[in-house]
Amino acid sequence: MERIGLVGISWRNGGADTLARFTIPEAERDERLPRLAAALGVAELAYIATCNRVELAFVVPRGTPIGPFRARIFRELAGAEPAPGEAEKILRAWAGEGAAEHLLLVAAGLDSARPGETEIVGQVRDAYESARRLGLVGSRLELLFEHALRVAARVHRDTHVGERRVSLAEIALDRIRERLARTPGPVAAIGVSPMTQRACRELAERGVEILVVNRTLARAEALAAEVGGRALPLDAFRREPEPVEALISATGAADPVLDRATLERLAARAPSGEAPLVVDMAVPPDIAPEDAARAGLERVGMNQVIAIAEENRRDRLVELADARAIVDEALDELRERIVEQHLAPVLAALQRRYRRTAVEGVDRLLRRELAGLGESERQAVRRWAETLARRFAHIPTAGLRALARHGGNEAVERFLDGLDRDLADELAGAAGAATDGPAVVAEEEDTP
Repeated sequence: MERIGLVGISWRNGGADTLARFTIPEAERDERLPRLAAALGVAELAYIATCNRVELAFVVPRGTPIGPFRARIFRELAGAEPAPGEAEKILRAWAGEGAAEHLLLVAAGLDSARPGETEIVGQVRDAYESARRLGLVGSRLELLFEHALRVAARVHRDTHVGERRVSLAEIALDRIRERLARTPGPVAAIGVSPMTQRACRELAERGVEILVVNRTLARAEALAAEVGGRALPLDAFRREPEPVEALISATGAADPVLDRATLERLAARAPSGEAPLVVDMAVPPDIAPEDAARAGLERVGMNQVIAIAEENRRDRLVELADARAIVDEALDELRERIVEQHLAPVLAALQRRYRRTAVEGVDRLLRRELAGLGESERQAVRRWAETLARRFAHIPTAGLRALARHGGNEAVERFLDGLDRDLADELAGAAGAATDGPAVVAEEEDTP
């Protein structure tokens, strides 16, 4: 597990503008992620991007430290060389068990600005499936992500995580509801994403008229049909925006999707006469803050949404103590699984060696001292020797399992080094073909 690394940035160490520097536009990810893996020199890589975090999980070559990857990832994602200490200040890094723990907390929603949020597990799953489709997932990330997704499901099933409104989308919806309570009217959703889909469904249930706007009309029409709304292509909306009281936008575009001229036309056409409320959930933003301000529109962006979420974060974390306990238990389970996965080839090779030694010794006896035995007696002696070999192999097998759990790879390797050369080489070869064993690695300290 010590070869697993995780480097990223969240809302804690940079606002939406900083996040945007490290966000790969959705349309470019299939092309850029394999090139990113090659540039970093890693075979396994998954890219997680949400409205409040960008993180890369990856597997480094044996013996490679995680720390230097911060500067490399900064350079590849931001497209610029970091100033001295800049990568260490902005990007966080975890290694080994620390990386595994962080991903489990993220998937369960316990590291979010809104603890317990429900969207994040779907975003982690999407990142994992995308990496698999691109051929960037091997045995290590597969084990880690599969376990993280199972833990997230257990947290939401067995705790009170989902009993309160914990989504960042809910905060955005609260602002829209407040506006509609004062000036009822239609709402436009720009882009078809998990955020806008949820907003459309919940607003439609309240009888709000929904206009779905998307670059690809077919996707807009599908969501509009689901919520009983109307669909419009993005280009048509830009030219002639329909009158709305509020607008929520969450696309994966690299640049703003509505310019100042469109926003000015929107401001002039609200049914109530008051400029529409704009809620921009995109990172990078879909509506530039300065354009909204010049058009006279109130814009609520991710910085404001996250600030609201942070206000009650500490109280919410106290409520989620049971969920944290599940994550801690899951880490122990993951450690056990990795021990078994790593040691299985080693233990199998050890048992084969014991059996082969026993069979070779018995065959010598049967050719010499026991040459007078009949065939049935010979088979009985062979069976007895193999049973004895299995029993003798049990002692080092149990010892190696305990050694791996408490001492990690290094302790196992030292044990193998102490054996006779032939046996050591045989078992080390089996270990090299297996997934890395557990290693407890503390989170790296950030450079101040």
